[in-house]
Amino acid sequence: MQVTSAERSAAATARRAQIVSSTIEVIAESGYGQASFARIAEHAGLSSTRLISYHFAGKGELIAAVAGEVMASVGAFMAERRQQLEQGEQHGAAAQLRAYIEGVVAFVDSHQPQMKALTEILLAGALDYDAHTDRRVVSPLEQILRDGQASGEFRDFDPVVTATAIQRAIDALPFLLASTPDLDCEHYAHELVTLFELGTRSRP
Repeated sequence: MQVTSAERSAAATARRAQIVSSTIEVIAESGYGQASFARIAEHAGLSSTRLISYHFAGKGELIAAVAGEVMASVGAFMAERRQQLEQGEQHGAAAQLRAYIEGVVAFVDSHQPQMKALTEILLAGALDYDAHTDRRVVSPLEQILRDGQASGEFRDFDPVVTATAIQRAIDALPFLLASTPDLDCEHYAHELVTLFELGTRSRP
């Protein structure tokens, strides 16, 4: 039976996804430095590293695909959270800030291998993450704070400094989970929400 181009494309997509998933697991378990094509192929049950090279020009392209997969998952997770917020009864900047903190913490908690792999990649300098990229990450949070100031929900403060502080508090969670695997992430989110709600609201 002849294989159609659509079937070949679907098979290639599935193989790429399998390789990316195995790469995430290898990096999360053994670290970025140990994520060789040989180890990834073995973990994925592939007969040869050539099957990886067929889909990815080199390790840099594979790592970029891994990072892209994790970030796309974060985006989809947070988009669903925003939709739930819009359909709910709580509105305004304070509710958005709470949803942002709780949402990202929940993602980190439920996707620990993915976040550990991404952290390993960033620490190894294997991903082009510059100041411009960092600003893109922080800017949605900064906009929530500016909107809250404009509406009168939030007091007068520097939104860049505060957005950075909030984001860094969230970014620290994968490191904390590495040293404290049984950490209660729901409690962690609650403490962050309380801290920054008290620090941003317009009335004491």
